[in-house]
Amino acid sequence: MLLLLPLLALAVLLYLWLSRRGSTLTRQCLWRQNRARGLWRCAACGAETPDAGRPPRHCLRKS
Repeated sequence: MLLLLPLLALAVLLYLWLSRRGSTLTRQCLWRQNRARGLWRCAACGAETPDAGRPPRHCLRKS
């Protein structure tokens, strides 16, 4: 029983870390698809990228 709690905490932290690795989007990224022009445009910063079928996973902001 004493070993179960730290093991559970480690499993939760591992899950959170692995799920975070899949996306680097920040809260400011709001991708909108413009089908007429064939691109994705960020409503927050104005970045544009060609339409590849789904929104970008990374922020394309010029920082």
